Amino acid sequence: MYQPEIYLIAMLFMLTSMICWGSWANTQKLAAGFSFQLFYWDYVIGIIVASLVWGLTLGSMYGGPTAFWANLTQADRSHLLLAIAGGVVFNVANLLLVAALDVAGMAVAFPIGIGLALVVGVLLNFIIDPRGNPLLLFGGVAFVVLAILVDAAAYRKREISGEVSARGVWLSVTAGILMGLFYPLVAKSSAGGHSLGPYSVTFVFAMGVALCAVPMNLWLMRHPLTGRPPVAFAGYKSAKTSWHFWGLAGGMIWCTGAESNFVASHAHIVGPAISYAIGQGATMISAAWGVFVWKEFASAPPASRRLIPLMFVLFLIGLGAIAVAPIVK
Repeated sequence: MYQPEIYLIAMLFMLTSMICWGSWANTQKLAAGFSFQLFYWDYVIGIIVASLVWGLTLGSMYGGPTAFWANLTQADRSHLLLAIAGGVVFNVANLLLVAALDVAGMAVAFPIGIGLALVVGVLLNFIIDPRGNPLLLFGGVAFVVLAILVDAAAYRKREISGEVSARGVWLSVTAGILMGLFYPLVAKSSAGGHSLGPYSVTFVFAMGVALCAVPMNLWLMRHPLTGRPPVAFAGYKSAKTSWHFWGLAGGMIWCTGAESNFVASHAHIVGPAISYAIGQGATMISAAWGVFVWKEFASAPPASRRLIPLMFVLFLIGLGAIAVAPIVK
């Protein structure tokens, strides 16, 4: 398999993960009119397809015991179950976060959900594998959290209503905690003897996502957490071909980000805490799409627009601190 050990290349993988994780949601915007529950079926298929594509290409380079299929067949039950559990936890967190965004909006869901996920995930990953300068790592995380809070403040000033949904807050809290827990499960599944490599773990993780998505998404179609009417499966069959394409593309983009992140975390100098922290900078990539492409702040009041530069400055400071954490002792 291909495993970069040069830090610059590993950093490129982490930045790729950040860009992919912050960009996949654009595909949902491009499938406007397709309810998220129906979009999600194609999204999950896209995750599975991409996990196989990367496993059979980069994951199979050079052959040997670390190659995709060879590594997959030697893994023991405990490591397989950890990777599946990671996929299940991620799937629940992802669906709850989408519901929180729908119910409470970005001004509530992002600082609570993504902020919690970043702090919980980095802390647990660092406990599992304490690589990197902790002062720079956690200092950088603090700046990224501040950037997320400023982003949320900008959205709050843009919105007309100041009401905060209690349901949205609880959904955000639950989603954030679970989103912070999935990556440590993946990290544990790749540690020790008879463990999974970064390419095989992505495939098993994708199976966990699919196993959870079938019952949970079917339930959410009948009982939407947003309070909207139930969604019929007939809408999936009658959807436009382009909507299915964007759903598949969304899953493949997210999975490419996950694959890049898992591969980078296996680099000797990096580790899961730093890789996850940089990957979660995806929030700012998403914000950049909103500001520069979707023009979400074009008609926002000046008080809202003034916060945007501060948000990106805080993010760049945090990202820089995290990036140098592995190489500064």
